[in-house]
Amino acid sequence: MVAKVTRSRPALIVLAVIGLASAGTAAWLTLSPPQQRNTVPNSAEVAQQQETQLFWVKNEGDRLVLVPSTVRLNAPAARPELFIQSRLERLLAGPANRDVTTGIPDNTRVNRVEVKADGIHIDLSPEFTKGGGSASMQARLGQILYTATASDPNAPVWISVGGEPLRVLGGEGLEVTQPMTRQDFQTAFALRTQ
Repeated sequence: MVAKVTRSRPALIVLAVIGLASAGTAAWLTLSPPQQRNTVPNSAEVAQQQETQLFWVKNEGDRLVLVPSTVRLNAPAARPELFIQSRLERLLAGPANRDVTTGIPDNTRVNRVEVKADGIHIDLSPEFTKGGGSASMQARLGQILYTATASDPNAPVWISVGGEPLRVLGGEGLEVTQPMTRQDFQTAFALRTQ
């Protein structure tokens, strides 16, 4: 005698549903495979090595001068504000060459850089305004201005500290015009470039 295997109707329904679901999933994956995410960045996001200038301070006899130094930095092709910020951050890290120095106080940070129709807007941390005499104040202002405008020497620069426009720098009251260009700086201060 042969044993007869009987399956209950609910079990058959469950097996049929599982089979149909599997077949449906296989058909869907075959007809519409998963989309591959484009992992290649567009040309505007690709960082490229570019030469640029940072400006340091050097004592020449009885006066200070701004000294350009050429460096290579990664620069996003279509994001000038990121390139300016990279230059400024490299400047704030201090000089590698012992023949030059900086007038910018330690721990100064770049909070934000924006390039707008009216010029380059830079927001620095409050440490930027601490310590030093008028020569030091002129030096740090010149270093920020000239380094920020390395790619566009005629660009006007707006400087703020902690979100507030910089009008007077230091205890001796070095007046800062806004915006300031390299030409404005040369007219207002005795500090020159080498």
